[in-house]
Amino acid sequence: MPPTTPYPPIFDGHNDTILSLMRTGRSFFERSAEGHIDLPRAVEGGLGGGFFAIFVPTPEGPAVGGVPAGPDLGPAQHEALTIFGRLVEIAQASGGRVKIVRTAAEVQASLDGGTLAMLLHFEGAEPLDPEGRALEVFYAAGLRSVGLTHARRNRYATGVPVRTFPSTPDLGPGLTDAGKALVRQLNKRKVVIDLSHLNERGFWDVAAISDAPLVATHSNAHARSQSPRNLTDKQLDAVRDSRGMVGLNFAVGFLREDGARSADTPIARMVEHIDYMVERMGIGHVALGSDFDGTIVAAEMADAAGLPKLVAAIRARGYTDVDLHKLLQGNWVRVLRETWGG
Repeated sequence: MPPTTPYPPIFDGHNDTILSLMRTGRSFFERSAEGHIDLPRAVEGGLGGGFFAIFVPTPEGPAVGGVPAGPDLGPAQHEALTIFGRLVEIAQASGGRVKIVRTAAEVQASLDGGTLAMLLHFEGAEPLDPEGRALEVFYAAGLRSVGLTHARRNRYATGVPVRTFPSTPDLGPGLTDAGKALVRQLNKRKVVIDLSHLNERGFWDVAAISDAPLVATHSNAHARSQSPRNLTDKQLDAVRDSRGMVGLNFAVGFLREDGARSADTPIARMVEHIDYMVERMGIGHVALGSDFDGTIVAAEMADAAGLPKLVAAIRARGYTDVDLHKLLQGNWVRVLRETWGG
């Protein structure tokens, strides 16, 4: 189905939709009042695709410094295969309306042709073994992006606790030796390394090792909201200097100056973060990374069908059509092309 909205189809940096589907049992192909994304609401809102996260839930256990440990390799691989399989089933059952994308050219072709583009992403590297064998298998199946950790610690890295506010992201140690080796494996395989959820020391470790653009798929500006999930000015500068990207996170707790997780948050707060990051980094380094189906978003938006309200607010701030194309899809396609090659 070709685009019908008065703006380019949106490519989004992050959603947790597959987890929502599995938790609720709702269908991806039928409009629902639950969650944020299904195919009808995506079409209505002009959502043309994005990073679909595969997240293995955190097991119960003691937390160190407020940060729990991630799952062990075996259980993580089993759960990841189950979730991965569900995403493949959706694409296969879609009758051509959904495509798992593996190249930047496929992303662009899907956006232009009205096919929903699914980029498969690990939100946490727990399913990957240090030797790199699982990475090769998952890559062959379509994996193209990996976040080293979530709000937890694992064999590779330490994340930041999402409910700590206000706080610097400088919480905990940097990458382990295995984490540094994984960065090199991901670079060699030309997989996006997602810095969202990673603590500041881990961020700088990746920046020192990686030869790819630095990418935070769903993070905001720490100067506007002092959540440890947000990026400091120095981090934003490093992303810019690497030709990287930051996707605006719609989570209200990462947008508000008080950190409150209140849906009574105006869409204007989202545009203020876009303005700040564009001013700091330039228009070529900012896009959207909604975190739909994984967080509380502004009631004014509600779900993917409400995306036109955000686009209208961005337009009203004076962004041109060229700017809007970059923010909604062009910047993501560019950084994927530069990371993946071709």
